[in-house]
Amino acid sequence: MNNIEIIEFEDRYHEDFRQLNLTWLDKYHLRENHDMLILDNPHKYVLDSGGVIYLVRIGDEIVGTLGLMKTAEGEYELIKMAVSEKWQGRGISKILMDKCMETARAWKAKKISLFSNSQLQRAIKIYEKYGFRHAPVVDAPMKTADVRMELTLS
Repeated sequence: MNNIEIIEFEDRYHEDFRQLNLTWLDKYHLRENHDMLILDNPHKYVLDSGGVIYLVRIGDEIVGTLGLMKTAEGEYELIKMAVSEKWQGRGISKILMDKCMETARAWKAKKISLFSNSQLQRAIKIYEKYGFRHAPVVDAPMKTADVRMELTLS
């Protein structure tokens, strides 16, 4: 895999970001209004409030996404991890996770949380490898979020 680039979200990649996420949300029947708010307006819900969305580009193709959404001072939520099916199993999620963790540390984040669904076992295993621990599901923005995980950074 040569020519892998990690880039930050730009408007010209909005549809790629949206479609990568809708593909997995619809595959698992998890699409909700909260998802659509973020996917339709990433500036308003993520970028303008101090978050970031990373994309992995290989050649001219956007093959993965992952973001950090600021939830409080020093606290972020990991959001919208997606890798196109043809690129799954090739380390794209790891590249994205490494970049988000590096950014969170640079921003002196104290805690990163995430919401997921128990159907998404591959994603949950990735989060566990990065030290995320299961926590009670409270204040879930989505009805289908039956998994909540947290990572405390020092």
